[in-house]
Amino acid sequence: MKRVAILGSTGSIGKTTLDIIKQHKKEFVLEALTANNNIAALKKQIAEFKPGKVAVVDEEAGGRLRSEANIKRGIYSGTEGLCRIASDEEVDVVVLAISGSAALGPLLAAINAGKTIALANKEALVMAGEIIMRRLKNSKARIIPVDSEQSAIFQCLEGREHAELRRVYLTASGGPLYNVPLSEFSSLSREEILAHPRWRMGRKITVDSATLMNKGLEVIEARWLFDIDVSAIGVLIHRQAIIHSMVEFLDGIVLAQLGVTDMALPIQYALSYPRRLPNKKYNLNFLKVGQLSFEKADTEKFPCLGFAYQAAKDSGSAPAAMNAANEEAVKAFLDKRISFVFIPKVIEKIMSKHKAARNPDLKAILETDRWAREEARRLIGKCSHF
Repeated sequence: MKRVAILGSTGSIGKTTLDIIKQHKKEFVLEALTANNNIAALKKQIAEFKPGKVAVVDEEAGGRLRSEANIKRGIYSGTEGLCRIASDEEVDVVVLAISGSAALGPLLAAINAGKTIALANKEALVMAGEIIMRRLKNSKARIIPVDSEQSAIFQCLEGREHAELRRVYLTASGGPLYNVPLSEFSSLSREEILAHPRWRMGRKITVDSATLMNKGLEVIEARWLFDIDVSAIGVLIHRQAIIHSMVEFLDGIVLAQLGVTDMALPIQYALSYPRRLPNKKYNLNFLKVGQLSFEKADTEKFPCLGFAYQAAKDSGSAPAAMNAANEEAVKAFLDKRISFVFIPKVIEKIMSKHKAARNPDLKAILETDRWAREEARRLIGKCSHF
């Protein structure tokens, strides 16, 4: 029986993971939960699953929880609390479902502790992919990707020689703005941007899906996870969202992973790997699907995808600067401080000002992240002037 810790249990990935644990009680036991500040949701999860340990990032919220909940062994707080649970000796599998750059510390802690990591975060690898993969090679840890696209590539590559790989294709549904003309972007409301036609996700990742930055982050993530040059990673718009990614080999053969559109499938596979567990709920009906179509991604309409490719080519600290600028711009949009069309403008400005450091260490990566956020906030404060 695998002992599981969920970092980010109150988000969509965390909730789905809890449902899977509930369905397979003979396979998994919940050891620990963490949340940012959603104490109400966390208390309900504690009452139902009775984890041994809990961490709350927000220290004030963590203090309230200590006085209200009955935890057998411990309640931790802050980033240190996340790292403690990610490296806990009583945990076998760490489900890393924290969004944004906040996942970097816990991911490194889990790697250092030799954990199996079900990774549902892109930003950590985008920021510090070279450092993470180097530490991974020198540890007993293993990363099993949870994102449907990366999981698809992972499954297609299983048991095959890396030298035989020619190209990978990430698929994208097109997001909520696929049929919206670029001329109308400036008038879109926050609610319209957050209405994704396929996935129910957190707000930040839904905005990233609308700009196609999410796909750009996946390009950089795939570059590190599968040790492949960014020039060999393609993005295709696939509206049916049935093929989750494809892998092309040297002989021209292409393998694709297909499945219904539900994150429960890659999450369950990451938890059960290398086994496959039964699942009667999800059955792909090819006759109902009818056809599968593909289109080229439009980087003029969605420049954030192009920014990600450029950051990957520039390498070094460039992806960290891009990611920080994007996080700050998306937050400002969600807080109604800037309009949607200013998100790519903020990112482009920061990228143009940043001088990428080659082979940065972790300290340099974190310094780049800090600098880019400060610069982005300054730009956001005077958005009407650029």
